[in-house]
Amino acid sequence: MGRNFLIVTFFMGLFAAMISNCSSRTAGTFRSAGVDMAKPDSTDRISRPAYSSSGRSSSGGSYNDGSTVELQRSDDGHFYADVQVNGSTLHMLVDTGATGIALSRDDARAAGLATSIGMNDVVGEGADGAVHGEYVKLDNVALGGTTATGLEAIVLNGGSQSLLGQEFLAKFDSVEIHGNTMVLK
Repeated sequence: MGRNFLIVTFFMGLFAAMISNCSSRTAGTFRSAGVDMAKPDSTDRISRPAYSSSGRSSSGGSYNDGSTVELQRSDDGHFYADVQVNGSTLHMLVDTGATGIALSRDDARAAGLATSIGMNDVVGEGADGAVHGEYVKLDNVALGGTTATGLEAIVLNGGSQSLLGQEFLAKFDSVEIHGNTMVLK
């Protein structure tokens, strides 16, 4: 039951991200992962459990003191980060509305993850029916100075954009959006 809830929640976030990618900005409102932000200078805060992180900067955003990551909103209204997964740099959509981590086949291959040819496992339900993919465990995920090991993820049979959701974002003390900047502390 818990795994099904996780899967359904994850795909609801993925679906919301895809919908928002298709919609346009209107009247100063941004639509990202199903969240309306009426004022570009408003602050959305998602509290997370305490987690200690330190480290050096890498590409995909600004890193103030090694434990703070600043990402700028892209032209499509979303936030992206270059995330280290199993030692490979993957350009991922940061989706605060997604529960888990989803990798495209190409990104999974780049991260050294083996998947079956057919990937016939049903990992969720989407608007068009069953979503096929495969469950994997990631050895190491790192962004800025924050690192996590042994995280679960899904490799999707279709799609080209990998998603970074709460499975990893929860490792930060806070995730805030200030206008066009996402701050991970």
